[in-house]
Amino acid sequence: MATLSSLPMRTSLYLLLLVALVGCAPAVITNATPSAQLDEQARALPPEYLIHMGDELEIKFLYNPDFNQRLPVRPDGRISLPLVKEVTVIGMSPAKLGEFLEEKYRPQLRRPEITVMVTAFGGQKIFVDGEVNRAGMVPIGLERAGQLTVMRAIALAGGMKETARYTQVLVIRRNPDGPPFTSVVDLTKFIDGTDKSQDITLMPYDIVFVPKSPITKVDIWVDQYIRKMLPFSLPSPIPTPVSTSGY
Repeated sequence: MATLSSLPMRTSLYLLLLVALVGCAPAVITNATPSAQLDEQARALPPEYLIHMGDELEIKFLYNPDFNQRLPVRPDGRISLPLVKEVTVIGMSPAKLGEFLEEKYRPQLRRPEITVMVTAFGGQKIFVDGEVNRAGMVPIGLERAGQLTVMRAIALAGGMKETARYTQVLVIRRNPDGPPFTSVVDLTKFIDGTDKSQDITLMPYDIVFVPKSPITKVDIWVDQYIRKMLPFSLPSPIPTPVSTSGY
């Protein structure tokens, strides 16, 4: 069995943090963002899926199959197509892009009926960590914006372990103007039906952390987790929430 000293430095630090959390005694949670605020921000997203960089698109020409393409959206938000050359697609829904391409190809083709499908979702992901069976990046996939919730994300990560602390699940969201927004939700209230608002809606690049033991000071823990332990960098720019007045 590998010893702690034989593990990579980042892994060792991560394990030490988890050991420290196990030893924490219950305490009052401080500096948490109201869960209703994060839920409202996520629900304000457009209801249609919008194309992001890194997505893979399949473009089908009904009457001109020789023009069919399957290609990724480049980091500059564009794709390259025969005849029309460079096309900016980021931020468009697949349906709108199909209509746009039909207009672009109309001078070139007699019947440009075009369908656009997203076959791989590279631009919209969340991260689920802690006491779940498959911690890591979870693609939002076919979930429509404003419909992926904490419980659904945990299910996509294989569900909670028996050691999970249902009453203190953290949702961490990027804040370009300061420390991350952090909310603490009690999923036992959602499960028993007493407060279904605890299953808040997520945004792309949110982090869901299911702890094993109480977290005493959310702000200090999040700073440690984001700056020292998170095994990936949050992309920038990404969709960023705007603080809702009244919170």
